Amino acid sequence: MDLLRPPLRDLHAQATTVVARSDAERWLERATETELAQQLAAVGDLQRLVEALLLDAVGEVMRRSEQPVRDERMTSHLGCRDVTELVEKLTRVDARSAARLQRAATAVRQTVSEITGERCAAPYPEVRDAMIDGVLGVDGVLSITEPLRTTAPRVSESARRDAAAIVIAEARGEGPDGAPPACAALLKIHAQTWAIALDQDGAEPRERAAERKRSVVLGVATAHGVPMHGMLLPDVAAQLQTIFDAQLSPKVAFVPDDDPSLTAPRDDRSRAQRQHDALAAALGVAASSGLLPTLGGHAPTLVVQVTEEDLSKGKGYAHAQGCDEPISIDVARHIACAGTIQRVTSRDGRIIAIGNEERVFNRHQRRAIALRDGGCIIPGCGTPAAWCEIHHVVEHAVGGPTHTDNGVLLCWFHHRFLDKIGWRIRMNRGVPEVMAPSWFDTSMTWRAVTTSPVRLRSAIRRT
Repeated sequence: MDLLRPPLRDLHAQATTVVARSDAERWLERATETELAQQLAAVGDLQRLVEALLLDAVGEVMRRSEQPVRDERMTSHLGCRDVTELVEKLTRVDARSAARLQRAATAVRQTVSEITGERCAAPYPEVRDAMIDGVLGVDGVLSITEPLRTTAPRVSESARRDAAAIVIAEARGEGPDGAPPACAALLKIHAQTWAIALDQDGAEPRERAAERKRSVVLGVATAHGVPMHGMLLPDVAAQLQTIFDAQLSPKVAFVPDDDPSLTAPRDDRSRAQRQHDALAAALGVAASSGLLPTLGGHAPTLVVQVTEEDLSKGKGYAHAQGCDEPISIDVARHIACAGTIQRVTSRDGRIIAIGNEERVFNRHQRRAIALRDGGCIIPGCGTPAAWCEIHHVVEHAVGGPTHTDNGVLLCWFHHRFLDKIGWRIRMNRGVPEVMAPSWFDTSMTWRAVTTSPVRLRSAIRRT
């Protein structure tokens, strides 16, 4: 007998009516800020109650799919390989969300005795009670139980339950400080604090487990790029996040005597794309630092091969050693612009001559350019000089000199995509000037740029 479907159909019909009327009559738009806040809170209350039913349903599916004989499992009866696939299909979530539902259900579901058929207590009874009351949703359940779960078996089950009960008081707004009900992020902080207090010697076992699972794997190269996945140690992830934060913070725009109405240009990159570009810059800095182990007697060097004919025509392909997928001539030029060029002449496969390496800019020139430009010269970028590459304003391939009057600092992103993002660069008696794209500066004016503190102070004095 289907006891739950009729009331669920009634709830679904009511919810459908409310959603349709809210959209048609613009209830949310017509609400005051106070009313809107109350409405959002009410929707959240309903969501947590729905998630309570969802977790119980997932838990029951898990119970019926734990039979040792595969053919007796609920998942097999419905043609699914496991619970994750069944939850994905029935609830229309992705695999990650399905896994989260199962982890949360594990913490709050009540097992059934095979002998008496009675329900047994959930692993975290107070958490389950709070879920049934609509205090906790999926996020709240996981925020409390997962930090405590990592302490097993070093911390007793009763101690973990007691800690969860104390955190639940914060979730209900009944904590000792009388604060309002805590959100999932704050509940996680409370639970982590209790986990550390109960398991003061647990850091080392966790670290050993993390060390075993640490990994970075480059996948098979595809036409869209090379996939990467892995698991970083917490301190390594923190260092990488620090690099991202440093690189993704725009700071400086045009020099003070320019049009004050101009603001920093928009950056259409997603955060994931910007983090990729920050990682690319960090790898370039590391490779050129001289601190890495040598490879074949030299610093780790990205070797790119391209024929002289393809390079001169600007068409065809180049090849980066260590990657099966070819790269474009534009990418090869970007790499060569900030790197070293060695010409190899061959005929019918035989090497005829090997030219000397032509270092594009030496360390003395780089210091001088850094003092002049301060950092990436594209206004609003803010990437410091140490993280920048030096760009030939007149390309080296067409005779541009390796001279400070022909080199400017650009970050990896602006150097790589300079031809596509609309910014133009020229040198005016050794001073870099840029012309912004028309969407940013309709006057299309050449403007001197720098983030050098000395040059900025000089500009202020002139005004």
